[in-house]
Amino acid sequence: MTSKSTPHLPCLITTTTVAAVIKQASVFLNTQTKTDTAKLDAQLLLAFALNKSVSYLLTWPDEILSAKTIAQFQSLLNRRLQGEPIAYVLEEKEFWSLPFKVSPATLIPRPDTELLVEQVLLHFANKKDAIVCLDLGTGTGAIALALASERHNWQIDAVDFSEEAVALAQYNAQQLALTQVTIYQSDWFAGVPSDKQFDVIVSNPPYIDKTDKHLTEGDVRFEPKTALVANKQGLADIEKIATQARQFLKNNGMLFFEHGYQQAIAVQTLLKSLGYQNIQTITDLSGNDRVTKAVYTQAT
Repeated sequence: MTSKSTPHLPCLITTTTVAAVIKQASVFLNTQTKTDTAKLDAQLLLAFALNKSVSYLLTWPDEILSAKTIAQFQSLLNRRLQGEPIAYVLEEKEFWSLPFKVSPATLIPRPDTELLVEQVLLHFANKKDAIVCLDLGTGTGAIALALASERHNWQIDAVDFSEEAVALAQYNAQQLALTQVTIYQSDWFAGVPSDKQFDVIVSNPPYIDKTDKHLTEGDVRFEPKTALVANKQGLADIEKIATQARQFLKNNGMLFFEHGYQQAIAVQTLLKSLGYQNIQTITDLSGNDRVTKAVYTQAT
């Protein structure tokens, strides 16, 4: 996929040393994209082409690169110049200090979502018993696997409706040696065993309205719209999950959502209407409403 504002290509690399190639590529990136990480992007792309670390580039700035390496780097650079997210170009993104393989079939894990992981861990910090957890719309598996990396005795199910996403999350679980997470295909709760009960259900669902102008800007232009966009001003999937989760939560079970920074009141109102209690919204490091949690008490 390319954006509507695709830059004129190619921008040809005409130098041959590590430092000079990074400098020239940085100029191209600064000129033709809105990235504020031009030099880092150039370093990451060249390190990837060389199958080396960024520290290697800093140690050997005068190394002369082969024509093959420059050609491979040129190809990677052109993809980045067209606006393709660096994570998709490199096929990897760090989340919770863990490396995750990514693909255009899934969202790119973002630092904001780490707040969701933090809040789940914080809520159960004093509970030593194994927690039964469900991650809905797992994508790369980032949330479920981050939780599993911190709580090895938790029983975690992670589901996604996309077969490609499930395969990717399973691959990440294997690579991270976190195979205690059960990852399978399910359209929200459709494939979850009907008799299974969870202490906590967590989700970063689609929550962007289809008319949101941000869908035509930045990295999201390249990400799957099915993982971004929801009807009802972005609230349709949150409503569906919150409604059905009541059948799958243990008594006093917890529901956690990530949502848009302007959706907190709407999410709180929805949860209250469905019988949830102790509803609380937590802000991210920028002070934006980002995560809402609630308790569901079974009727007696």
